[in-house]
Amino acid sequence: MLRSRWAGALAAVAVMGIAGCGPGRPPGAAPSSGPGASTPVRSVSSSSAPGQTSAGPAAGTPVGPVPAGFAATSVTWVSPEEAFVLGTAPCAHAPCTAVLRTLNRGTSWVGLPGPAEAVGAAGLEGGAPVLWGIRFATPQHGFAFGGGVWETTDGGQRWVRDFVPAGSFLSLAIAGGQVLALNALCAPGGGCKEGSLLRRPLSGGVWTAVSRATVPGLLDPGDLIATQAGVAAVLDGRDVLVTRDGGLSVTVHPIPCPSLDQAPSVAVTSATGLAILCTGEGYTGHTIKQVYLSDDDGGHWALAGAPSPDGDAGTLAATTTGQLAIATESAASWLFYCGSAGARWQIVNQQDDGGAGWADLGFTTAADGVVVYGPADSDGNATQRPGQLFLTSDAGATWYRVSF
Repeated sequence: MLRSRWAGALAAVAVMGIAGCGPGRPPGAAPSSGPGASTPVRSVSSSSAPGQTSAGPAAGTPVGPVPAGFAATSVTWVSPEEAFVLGTAPCAHAPCTAVLRTLNRGTSWVGLPGPAEAVGAAGLEGGAPVLWGIRFATPQHGFAFGGGVWETTDGGQRWVRDFVPAGSFLSLAIAGGQVLALNALCAPGGGCKEGSLLRRPLSGGVWTAVSRATVPGLLDPGDLIATQAGVAAVLDGRDVLVTRDGGLSVTVHPIPCPSLDQAPSVAVTSATGLAILCTGEGYTGHTIKQVYLSDDDGGHWALAGAPSPDGDAGTLAATTTGQLAIATESAASWLFYCGSAGARWQIVNQQDDGGAGWADLGFTTAADGVVVYGPADSDGNATQRPGQLFLTSDAGATWYRVSF
């Protein structure tokens, strides 16, 4: 898909109250950031806090300063306040990978050691493998993934490369006491194919194949496993796979997308609910977008609305109270928002950047959400991408940038 990664590991939404979301920006509305913004992006002043400690399991973990010029690649949350960010910064000796942690929702940050592997773009590994994602199950136990998988059980102080099947780990999530991963064979410059959904007990063990799974034809397919409340969903062509036990058993239902010109995005919305974004009929940086909802694992679908055609394929995320958000890009980068109870779709954040894109769009509470803007995709951020973290405290209606 695009530069934006298909976030789902944090996405959650209630099915009720979404139907009726209409297309386009309301008359007179303006983006909340970028040129012509009616509400400027709020930059949270933050600093490295070398003495920061946690009251949780990660208490006492040694920390250091935030590397100068740090740019984010991926983010993961273990509570509404605590997050880990994978990224990179200019350094004298490669790889320049670093991990940051916050215990106060981005007000301050500390630096942690990163895995001994450079960050990069998914599916573009040439020689050495690269990383593009991070997910933590607890403040102590986490994973960094990409051309392989690295694991930490001490809050990011030590990272060990796991023994894993060959291929690229495009997406990884924890659900039902299992680690789920979408693995595929990727050729440098040629995209990824032959995807498989794998599982492994969180406590350790061998990786086992769960099912075949589709990966987008374009490079950087990103996060393709949607999770919420122990439920996980993965797309396989014209079907959606749903599991409630971490892949030990799977149900399969067809998706409603009229075409698969561009890869759809799925989100788990409740214990039995799903939402899906279908895109197709692309024209000059636009695609026809439709959102469908299901309350029976995809057995039946209802059309919820048609967002703006701006942008190519996108990432769908939602809250537990009915708001929807979409991240998309082409000539620019956009965040869309749809309120509950029939509110119209709006473009709430526009970056006129040539399509830097997004990663890890999702929500940690009914109101709090996160997205990485312009994820870093090179060691030391040699490509000079933004690598910024944006947060929302009103379910996606407005977004503000957090400083590292």
